[in-house]
Amino acid sequence: MKRRVESYRVEGPNSMQHWTRIISPWRVMFNFAIIQLGRYCPSLRLKAWLYRHLLGMQLGKNVSLGLMMMPDIFFPNRISIGDNTVIGYNCTILTHEYLVEEYRLGEVKIGKNVLIGANTTILPGVTIGDGAKISAMSLVTGDVEAGAVVGGIPARPLRIN
Repeated sequence: MKRRVESYRVEGPNSMQHWTRIISPWRVMFNFAIIQLGRYCPSLRLKAWLYRHLLGMQLGKNVSLGLMMMPDIFFPNRISIGDNTVIGYNCTILTHEYLVEEYRLGEVKIGKNVLIGANTTILPGVTIGDGAKISAMSLVTGDVEAGAVVGGIPARPLRIN
């Protein structure tokens, strides 16, 4: 399924050169400081509080964000994660992407009771349904249905024996 992203064309050098026109550098520095603190924070409760109240992420009850988990530094407020979800060690959740002639923004919606394995990257505009499981080292480039088990690069349904 195609990701739901907003595309914005740019003139001149590549789109990343325009980032300061898209978001305040001060906001990015603030987000960076909070994310770095959270990445090393061993307390799941404190990390969730920081991300919920200072970054604007929508986090359900009992969300567990693993050590070194990296939310989008520019737009963490475009991430929502449902109750009782586990995001593994060193996962990256992106809500923006810069290309040569355009940049894209998209919400990332992760359902309830989802398991995302270590070192997984989730691209902008993706929805992951309730109860889905994503194996470690996956690249999630499109929506994942509720209850699905996926993995790989790009993530595809896995057959479980």
